Amino acid sequence: MRKLTLISHHLCPYVQRAAIALFEKGVPFERVNIDLTDKPDWFLKISPLGKVPLLRIEEEDGSEAVLFESSVICEYLEETQAGTALHPEDALTRARHRGWMEFGSSVLSDLWGYETAQDELQLNAKRKALISKFATLEGVLGDGPYFSSSGFSLVDAVFAPVFRYFDLFDTLGDSGIFDGLERVKRWRKALSERASVRAAVGEDYPERLTDFLKKHNAILLRQPAAA
Repeated sequence: MRKLTLISHHLCPYVQRAAIALFEKGVPFERVNIDLTDKPDWFLKISPLGKVPLLRIEEEDGSEAVLFESSVICEYLEETQAGTALHPEDALTRARHRGWMEFGSSVLSDLWGYETAQDELQLNAKRKALISKFATLEGVLGDGPYFSSSGFSLVDAVFAPVFRYFDLFDTLGDSGIFDGLERVKRWRKALSERASVRAAVGEDYPERLTDFLKKHNAILLRQPAAA
């Protein structure tokens, strides 16, 4: 029986992907949060990129392996753990899903710029980029409730942390990012209600995200409050 430890950070959306996959698979694991502004030496020794998540895999014989990169971790869990499949059986559909997982990473890149923007020019540029990407998703989504109809997949695990940001952002002002995107909005709602998604962060997530925005002097905090 392997012991799995997820090396984590309270806010990291990439960590959330791995946590969601672990919860969906019903795999017992330990979670260890670290401070990314003061990375411990033991972490730097086992993390080639100095990033989270890491998955530490301890075997019964005492040997240990460490995986890095969220997509690698999720693929490993899919290939080695029992439970509901999170990838389609069909090779072509599975490849398409992997492509949309990468698309999710590009959304997170724009989202980083959006949440850390300190002026209107940068905020509006990233807002437009996000609108464009979510409009692309609107065009490929079906009737839902998830990315691939009724079955929860790793694509959903990738996008659930993306949508989670907006639970706070929506209280700060009306971005209009999801206007007219009815399928995306239904998808967002379905993901927010998923038990694995809710369990992927702590109860203090909104407070921690607010503190993050304050530290970056985010213009989002200076927008007119939502009604």
